[in-house]
Amino acid sequence: MSDMLWGALALVLVFEGLLPLLAPRLWRRVFTDMLQLRDGQLRFFGLISIASGLLFWWWLA
Repeated sequence: MSDMLWGALALVLVFEGLLPLLAPRLWRRVFTDMLQLRDGQLRFFGLISIASGLLFWWWLA
């Protein structure tokens, strides 16, 4: 179980690093746009990310 969690963390880091590596200007623009969002909007995106991840995890299991 621990190995699976470390593997999942490694994949998250790989995917998080792709956009700044391949398109730094786009990443900077997206990050700047995200700073303009209200707290409720950021929480909504966080909720959608968590729900999507859990749904995907359930689908794989």
